Amino acid sequence: MPRYTPEQLRIRNRSVWTKVQLILAPIQFVVFIVGFILTYFYYIGVIENFQVVTYAIAVKTLFFVVLFVTGAFFEKEVFGIWVYSPEFFWEDVGSTIAMAIHFLYFILAVLEFSREVLIWSAFAAYATYVLNAIQYLVRIWLEKRNEKRLRAQGILVD
Repeated sequence: MPRYTPEQLRIRNRSVWTKVQLILAPIQFVVFIVGFILTYFYYIGVIENFQVVTYAIAVKTLFFVVLFVTGAFFEKEVFGIWVYSPEFFWEDVGSTIAMAIHFLYFILAVLEFSREVLIWSAFAAYATYVLNAIQYLVRIWLEKRNEKRLRAQGILVD
């Protein structure tokens, strides 16, 4: 199910926001891996300082927000809509859910929920990130196949 018209593909391929996303997404993945490991190490007792978990989820949430905002600029440039464009609707819904779960950690912390609840909230945030990332990767794979087909047909030329 292709999302891009040939003109939108040209805009996407030339957009600075595509480059920004290509730089930030792998960094966010590393932040996710480190944060998940630190959270897991706290959970199994290897790390005793709970602040490590909070700092890890804070950095992860910050990256998530930055990628969501830069993604909105991308959507505006390519599709003319800031977020929830028809072409990116489900990715944006997934990102919104994942971001809400990330923020839930801090709401629960302010409400003074137990560390165990906070740990599971952090794990839930990391899980929603993984599901959302998989959704994006599948869409990228499908779009690359479509882009290759358009090039083979001579419809898309740089």
